Amino acid sequence: MQDYSELSVLLIDPSQPMRTNLRGMLNQAGIVRIEDALSAGTAIRQISKKQYDIILCEYDLSGGVGDGGQDGQQLLEDLRLHNILSRWSIFFMLTSEGAYSKVVSAAELAPNDYILKPFTLEILLQRISRAIGRRTAFTPVYQLLDQGLVREAIAATRAGESTHPRMATEFSRLRAELHFGLGELSEAELIYHTILAGRPIGWAHLGLARCQHDTGRFDEAVLTLDKLIAQNPKFMAAYDLLARTHEALGQPAQAKRVLEEAVAISPHMVHRLRHLGTVAYDAGDPAVSEKAFKQVVAKAKYSEFRDPEDHVNLVKALLKKGDSSQAGGVIRDLERSMRGNDNLEACRAISSALLMESMGNGNAAISELNAAVAAVYGARGLSRRIRLGLVDSCLQYKLDKDAAGVVIGMMNDDDNALSLEDAVGVFEKAGRHDLARGVGETVNLQVGELLDSAANQMEQGDHKSAVYTLSLALRKAPNNLPVLYATVSAMVRQLDELGWEAATGEQAGVLLQRLGRMDGENEEFDRLVQMYSGTQRKYGISTTA
Repeated sequence: MQDYSELSVLLIDPSQPMRTNLRGMLNQAGIVRIEDALSAGTAIRQISKKQYDIILCEYDLSGGVGDGGQDGQQLLEDLRLHNILSRWSIFFMLTSEGAYSKVVSAAELAPNDYILKPFTLEILLQRISRAIGRRTAFTPVYQLLDQGLVREAIAATRAGESTHPRMATEFSRLRAELHFGLGELSEAELIYHTILAGRPIGWAHLGLARCQHDTGRFDEAVLTLDKLIAQNPKFMAAYDLLARTHEALGQPAQAKRVLEEAVAISPHMVHRLRHLGTVAYDAGDPAVSEKAFKQVVAKAKYSEFRDPEDHVNLVKALLKKGDSSQAGGVIRDLERSMRGNDNLEACRAISSALLMESMGNGNAAISELNAAVAAVYGARGLSRRIRLGLVDSCLQYKLDKDAAGVVIGMMNDDDNALSLEDAVGVFEKAGRHDLARGVGETVNLQVGELLDSAANQMEQGDHKSAVYTLSLALRKAPNNLPVLYATVSAMVRQLDELGWEAATGEQAGVLLQRLGRMDGENEEFDRLVQMYSGTQRKYGISTTA
């Protein structure tokens, strides 16, 4: 038997007898570094602080007493969506659940494996051995990724194919995903085509469709995804991408239909229900939107990542149906259930403003909008959709200064910055050309000041500060050629003079690709490419993948 004594394990199960039974099995295999978590919330806090080799998670986390919080699939969804689960951790879902829809939901979240109860020690060890063997094969790639050396990791996947021929397709898949993450969509697409030339694999079709979608070839993506779903109607991620593709084509009704089909097959995924609620609202179907967001609010009730925006969206759906009474109840539930959330006041005020507007109480609506604008500045991670909705409401009541302030705040958002083009478009769409012009002038002035500041920093030899300053300018004006050229030039100079840094080098490469698409015939672009390649050679960085 293999030596598993160094493995760390987290058992997630509310049942003491089940945890005792699992601990006994693991002890027989020589595994003694075992910790317990009785609920999803406890598990998230523990996994956030510590990396476990193996996680054994019970699907039914209610402990047999009905509504006991999240189940295992909702926990795994949170871990995946919030990037808490390490690529090194092996996640097993343990279930005796007979309901087919729930099994599909758990499976589509891609646990390393799911094991039907009851099971024997021999079965458990077989699954652990198989998962550990796969992780060992990928260890060289994972180590490079942990160091931020993506190019080297891509090269390591090629070596992995030769060393582990039985896993060659998995290594190719990871290489395609890494190219995709770098924005190298043509390289990723070639890998998917090569895999599909050998045999039709669902994830390869999905990867191809992602490349088609992200290069704006939406009609091609629809054809690819329709074919994939026809061949494998339970490939749930294909529905999600197909819905987003229909949205990109301006077809919300088709997107809604696709998501309704997906929810009928796999009804427990919170992120998909959110998407359905949003798409249904945009498609003019408040009844479906209301139903979806009610499920989201209920299913996310015990999540560590509850989002008060779900209540706002539910209020919007109810008001669109004309149900102001129930909307008021949702706002009261928001205030009770989201205490302590950084975004509570902003979402409460936005919801209340919408309610007051629907009741014809303009003065009260303006008061709530003022409160919402003040709260937005202290909120964290509010979505673009919610904030733009606030801008629209402000414009409706001629609160021009507040509307402009929210938009400029969005442009200064480090996590999800609104570009100058998008900001101007917000006001142009509302017919407020004066505000569009004013915001454009303000932002252009800010960008000019940032360029001047970066130039001074470069003159003083402070390359890192210059790169940071130019990155701020680039977030405000991502398609501004002078800003792009200045940013890439500063990055290359930093790399050349201070030494190669993987993150900066990768970012410079991505920006060079953007420049090439926008201004590839310019001699200045050719000069930057040569400088970048020369710096790579100087520090022995491979220029081939």
